[in-house]
Amino acid sequence: MSADLHAPLGQGRKPAKKPRRRPSLSGALGSLALVSILGLSTYSALTPLPLRYLSEATPPSDTAPGPAAVAPVGTVPAKSGQNLATSRPLGGATVERTVTNDGSVVTKFSPKPRDGKGPVLIDSRSIGQDRRVAALPNDDLLEDTPEGRLPVIGPDGLRPFEQYARPWSGARATRIAIVVGGIGLSQTGSQRAIRDLPEEVTLAFASSGNSLMRWMQEARRKGHEVLLQLPMEPFDYPANNPGRGTLLTTDPPAEALKKLHQAMGSITNYTGIMNYMGARYMSDAAAFEPVMRDIGSRGLLFLDDGSTARSLADGFAKAIGMPYANGDLLLDGQPEKAAVLAKLDELERIARRNGQAIGTASAFDETVAAIRQWSDEAAGRGIEIVGVSALAADEQP
Repeated sequence: MSADLHAPLGQGRKPAKKPRRRPSLSGALGSLALVSILGLSTYSALTPLPLRYLSEATPPSDTAPGPAAVAPVGTVPAKSGQNLATSRPLGGATVERTVTNDGSVVTKFSPKPRDGKGPVLIDSRSIGQDRRVAALPNDDLLEDTPEGRLPVIGPDGLRPFEQYARPWSGARATRIAIVVGGIGLSQTGSQRAIRDLPEEVTLAFASSGNSLMRWMQEARRKGHEVLLQLPMEPFDYPANNPGRGTLLTTDPPAEALKKLHQAMGSITNYTGIMNYMGARYMSDAAAFEPVMRDIGSRGLLFLDDGSTARSLADGFAKAIGMPYANGDLLLDGQPEKAAVLAKLDELERIARRNGQAIGTASAFDETVAAIRQWSDEAAGRGIEIVGVSALAADEQP
């Protein structure tokens, strides 16, 4: 050991090591308890609570059981085939659990009988025909007659007006229906209209046209709602002749109904009838009333194109109790694209003021092009284009 007698005391020595602290028993127990609590909380959150068995079993529902789900055997001892219990969970269904031969518990869910209370079920018939079968008629809504297969109200009360309607969003937006008539009069014009017009546009088929069933099926597959356009006598008839099968004020009621039924039998899958001309006919109560009553009795709507202020269609529809709509604006009195676009803008102003509007037009090339261009921009301005049935006032009692 070498010592420097002249060095100050305490210098040159290595610092002493700090003593290690031994973990206390109480700290370890506390940490273990904390870990246990956290683990138990996690397990409880992730593990569903077991079903509570009722002390007394409730008789199973008379309704057909739904799909069965197999649950693991619980702690309650049970025999094969034993009905453990039934209960009504929050969803309102009846739950029935039965032990199978292998010891598993089969859980069956079935709806409880409705007592008229609770939420109202929406009738799917009101939303229109499925797109996949839209070109096919509902045979329950047709009757065979010498004039062809005519629309009728179904045995369950379903109307063609409802069956063939185009569904819409139901949103509280500004709604516009555009009806393009004259489909079937020209092969190229009909093809262009069905191909180029947006599917939301309603197409009216001229009853005097050709190949109507073929055009109707193509239009329905595309998604269009369809009307039947019926020629009626104008004031300047016969100088202005709407065509074959025109309803005349001089026709006896039986003859008028025969013409109506011949037109109706030329096509199927339409929601209603639309006039073609007809200012004189629709202002003659004696001639027009039998026709309106027959249309209403078959569950169809009537669209008045709005071309005459003397039309009695509105009053008859309310008295009969049938769906009815009135056109607000003729879009192509001047069949030029710029003029039609200006009319569509005017129709939009009417719709924003009233909440909805109906525009009518013919299948001219310029009209089709204008409607297509305007429709592409309308959605961005909060406009929803709907089938005309969505805007009809349904006067059914």
